[in-house]
Amino acid sequence: MAEKAVAPTIAAHGATVLPAVEVDSYNIETRDDEGFLGDRASKSAFRAILDNWRKLLRKEGEDPLGDDSSEELSKQQLDAALIGDDAAAAGLVHTAIEEFAQEFALVIRRYLKQKPWQKTERVVIGGGFRASRVGEIAIGRAGLILKADDIDIELVPVRRDPDEAGLIGALFLAPSWIFKGHDAILAVDIGGTNIRAGVVETNLKRAADLSKAAVWKMDLWKHADEEKLSRDAAVERLIKMLDKLASRAEKEGFKLAPFIGIGCPGLIREDGSIDRGVQNLPGNWASKSFSLPAALVEGLPKIGGEETSILLHNDAVVQGLSEVPFMQDVKRWGVLTIGTGLGNARFSNREPE
Repeated sequence: MAEKAVAPTIAAHGATVLPAVEVDSYNIETRDDEGFLGDRASKSAFRAILDNWRKLLRKEGEDPLGDDSSEELSKQQLDAALIGDDAAAAGLVHTAIEEFAQEFALVIRRYLKQKPWQKTERVVIGGGFRASRVGEIAIGRAGLILKADDIDIELVPVRRDPDEAGLIGALFLAPSWIFKGHDAILAVDIGGTNIRAGVVETNLKRAADLSKAAVWKMDLWKHADEEKLSRDAAVERLIKMLDKLASRAEKEGFKLAPFIGIGCPGLIREDGSIDRGVQNLPGNWASKSFSLPAALVEGLPKIGGEETSILLHNDAVVQGLSEVPFMQDVKRWGVLTIGTGLGNARFSNREPE
C-alpha cells in the first residue's frame, strides 16, 4: 500500500484550535511511583481491584460472583450483581466501586494540578466504563470525594452513549460551512479493542448548535479478536466499512459531506502520523511514514464526486467534542475517558464568530 499520498484537509491533524474550542492539552502521560497515572483509573484497574477482593473471599470461602474470571464478567453481569438479591455479590461490587472511586478521585486531583488543567470548571467522563451502572456510580462517588475535599469541580457523565459520542464529536472537527447542502458525515472511532465507523446526521434544522446530532448507522469491528492482524489489513477493513456505510447512506437519500472525522488514540502529528499511544492497535501505527488519512484517501472513492477531506484527532478529544453544545455555561472544561487506558483532554471555549 502506498502511503505518501497527501490527504486533503481543512485544518492540521491534531489541531489545537478547532471551530468551537481551543484544545489546551490532550494525551498527558503523567507518571508516579506506580507507573502511568492513567493506568490507575482504567477499566483494567477496576477489574484488578475487583479481582483482588475476590481472591480474598475465595480464601475465606465462596466467591459470590462465581467461577468466571473478573475479565470475563460483562458490564451487564456486574450491573445485575449490583442491584440483585444477593447481598454478598452486591457488597463485593460496591466495595470495588468505592476503591476505584478513591483512585479515580486521586487521579483527577493530579490532573487538576497540571498547568493546562488549572481553573477547570467541569470534567466530562466518557469511555466504555461510563456505559454501565457500575461506572456511573463510581463517577458519582468520585465527585463526592472531591467535594468533601473542597475541590470545586463538577463531574458529569457524557450525555451520549460513549460509543456514539466518539462519532458525534467528529462533527465539531469541521467548520460549519462544510455542512451547507449536506446533512450527514462519515465518522470513525478507533479504540484499543474496537473500531467503529458510522453515519452521523447533523439534524441542523432541529438544532443549529448540533445538539440534536445523532448516529444513523454504525458498524463495529472488534479488531482485538483477530490474530496476527497487520496494519494494512486493518486499514483495508476500515475502508470497506466506510464504503459500505456511504453506499447505504446515499441509498437512503442522505447528502454526505465530503468530510470524514476520525478519533484515534495517541498524540497526533500535523501530517496525520501518530507519535505514540497506539500500542494496542495492530501493526506499527506510530511509524513516521504512515498516515492514516493519506491511506484512507487512497482507498476511498470520492463522496458526492468531490475530494474527501479527512481530519484526524485524538479519540478523547473527539469524544469530548460531542459535549460542546452543553458546555456553553462554562469557559474551561475537560474530558476523561475510562477505557483500555484513561484518555484525557482539556478545552477552552472560543468566542462565537
